[in-house]
Amino acid sequence: MAIFRAVLASLLISLLVLEFVHADMVTSDNGTKIECKSRCQERCRLSSRQNLCHRACGTCCARCNCVPPGTYGNYDKCKCYASLTTHGGRRKCP
Repeated sequence: MAIFRAVLASLLISLLVLEFVHADMVTSDNGTKIECKSRCQERCRLSSRQNLCHRACGTCCARCNCVPPGTYGNYDKCKCYASLTTHGGRRKCP
């Protein structure tokens, strides 16, 4: 009985890990998968407000399926990312 519980627990943990990995992957417009977390880490590496930048970038990446290259600008590479705005009309995405 203890072996069954151990196997069941390891299976559930494996499924949970796979779900987290899958949640980080987003399908881009051309059908390839991008990793929002790693792209946003690159995008936000020079930000003075890391947590805020990662949260906003992650939201934008999930909606647009892309993150512009570099740490700033390059919005022409991802039109959707550039078009998202806050209620005040400012750019939502870093």
